[in-house]
Amino acid sequence: MTRWLSVLGIGEEGPESLAPAARALLESAEVLVGGERHLAMVENGGAERIAWASPLSRTLEDIAALRSKRVTVLATGDPMFYGIGVTLARRFPREEISVIPAVGALAHVCARLGWAEDRVEGVTLHGRPLELLNYHLLPNARLVILSEDGTTPGKVAAKLAASGFGASPLTVFEHLGGSRERRIDAAARDFPAAPFADLNTVAVECRAAPGAVFNPRVPGL
Repeated sequence: MTRWLSVLGIGEEGPESLAPAARALLESAEVLVGGERHLAMVENGGAERIAWASPLSRTLEDIAALRSKRVTVLATGDPMFYGIGVTLARRFPREEISVIPAVGALAHVCARLGWAEDRVEGVTLHGRPLELLNYHLLPNARLVILSEDGTTPGKVAAKLAASGFGASPLTVFEHLGGSRERRIDAAARDFPAAPFADLNTVAVECRAAPGAVFNPRVPGL
């Protein structure tokens, strides 16, 4: 079965950072699919361009109709870490897809903070409710959170403070891996609520105060 569909992770620096195999797939694509930000990174060529529609299922059906062509989907970082690669792998046979990841947010954050990746929990709030954090707020937990937009860090900080985790060190990384990368550090209770860049990732080292509200994962009362 032909691997007609490729999914390429792309970093803040654009196609220049792609590995040779990924660049070859990009250059040979007959159709490019991605968000407006990703498509703008790629110089205009002969490939047809399709931007993600809402709902996402509309574009998935458009992709399915293109099996006779070489289709390349552009994604942020690691497409299999809460990314579009997971959605495409559910929709199409694995034998039809090639996935080439770039360095993702989790790896970038752990490298910056010196955290072991196997001791960190990855969470996404992109398209998901803030209450999802309730499951992950535990003493000494380390979280790497993919944000919905620039307001997410302030909401996460407020959630931590309200749950008795206000002393938790919180770090926001904007534009990870690019020339515009910026880092902001503060305790959750002191964190600014002002909007950040929409492309941001939040790192939390959970520190619980006496009486902090959290849900243990062991069964029983």
